Amino acid sequence: MEKNDDLNQNFDEELVNNSNLENNVNLLEEEFASKTAPKENPKWYVIHTYSGYENNVKANIEKIIENRQMYDVITEVVVPIQKGYELTKSGKKKEIQRKIFPGYVFLKMIMNDDTWYVVRNTRGVTSFVGPGSKPVPLTEDEVMSMGIETFINTCDIEIGDVVLIKEGPFAKSSGVVKEVNISKKVVIVNVNFFGRETPVELGFHQVQQMG
Repeated sequence: MEKNDDLNQNFDEELVNNSNLENNVNLLEEEFASKTAPKENPKWYVIHTYSGYENNVKANIEKIIENRQMYDVITEVVVPIQKGYELTKSGKKKEIQRKIFPGYVFLKMIMNDDTWYVVRNTRGVTSFVGPGSKPVPLTEDEVMSMGIETFINTCDIEIGDVVLIKEGPFAKSSGVVKEVNISKKVVIVNVNFFGRETPVELGFHQVQQMG
């Protein structure tokens, strides 16, 4: 009887071990699938803001992105601006910037509960643009006709500015701008790499000014 009891106990233990092994394999397969599954591509959305709050909204959202490390789900925040000139009272030309779409901010993002909540609850935002304020992404034709992508390639960054790198091998690192090339739309940033200053060439869209 004792031998039978021992055999039964060993058999039960083996069943438990096999079950645990199978569960572990299933967990690993699920984890692998989640990591290798194709990620959703961000799309362009439009939010409506209080008049005059466009730049504040842009700055606030960018700060939230930085604090919460949301670079992969909110990739661009744009207030389209057109540069021009006006004459002062003394007759001199003065450069001015006009908002092309006053009261609106454009976001390239992956829409989910978290991103919706962050954007919708940013101070100065009144709603997403869409039927019943339901977020609806812009079509490719709309993006092209509005020229939204072209505004990403504009740059207000100057030599000496401290910037945050948003993507690439040095993502989430910061550095000092040493060169700005408007024609190539790139900046040279000195990044601390293993204790040494290393110059890195980055596109305008890959960096963000730090306050």
